[in-house]
Parts: sequence; C-alpha cells; structure tokens
Amino acid sequence: MIRPILVIAAAIVLAGPLLALAQTPSPAPAQEPAAPAPPPEGGQIEEGTGFSMFGTKSISGSGGDKVEKDPVCDRSKRPKIHKIEPDEGKPGDKVVIKGENFGTKECFHGVSFIAASGTKAEFTFVNDTTVEAVVPDARKGLTFVDVIAGGGNARSKAFFVKEK
Repeated sequence: MIRPILVIAAAIVLAGPLLALAQTPSPAPAQEPAAPAPPPEGGQIEEGTGFSMFGTKSISGSGGDKVEKDPVCDRSKRPKIHKIEPDEGKPGDKVVIKGENFGTKECFHGVSFIAASGTKAEFTFVNDTTVEAVVPDARKGLTFVDVIAGGGNARSKAFFVKEK
C-alpha cells in the first residue's frame, strides 16, 4: 500500500511545474516597432560629433557644381605628430607642429590642446607636414595636442603649458 502513495506523491511533485507552465498565459504577439521620424528638411546636425565639433559643414544637396567644390581628402592616410617646437609654452605663444599626412588646407580641420577643454586653437596650415598654432588659454601643466585632419586625429606626446 505504501508504494502507490509514493508513486502518486512523486507524480504530483514532478507534474506541479508542468501544470504551472500550462496555466501561464501566452505572451501577446510582438508588435512591429514604430518607424523613426524622418529628419528635418536639409538634415540634422548632432552637436559634438564628427566634424560638427569643429564647425565644419558638409556639402549638402547634389549636383555637379557641389561635387566639384567639395575637396577630395585622402582618408586612408592617418596624420601623425612627430614633434612640437618648442615643447612648452604659455597661452599666446606660437608653436610649430611637425608631422606627416596633415593633408591639404581644405582637408585640415584644426588643432586643440586637451587642457583647454574643447577650445579650438588658432592655427596656420603651412603644408602636409607643418602647422603653426597658438597656445590657447589653458590651465598650467602637462597636456596633449591633437591635430584633426581629413584622415583622422593624431595626438602628440606631452606638451607643458606654462603659467601666463
């Protein structure tokens, strides 16, 4: 007599989770996600992304005249900074940045000193290997200098900003 009771108890224990699953309502059918809203006429600029960070506008529209005016920048050549002369300076001092693959004047986008927190430095594009820049108002100490060219960004070794 004991055996049939054990068998029934075991069946209830094993069947309990299955019964709970059978009683769970099935999920509602998946709905298709809503289509994204179309961008406003003329496109949209996301601040702080891509070249908009440096105030560079992309050509918009189409047509032969627009394409001819757009500079052809070689994006396969990554810029590289070899040295900055002098390797220290105070705000307002001029420095010469030497490197490679800075591109053309139309494809060179800017110079920034990390300690100046997002302030674009004044610069003069000389050629594919040389740019002159003015140290912006930045906090004293070690920083890095970035050049932004058609092929991307390059970061220097440490540069020391002196007190004003």
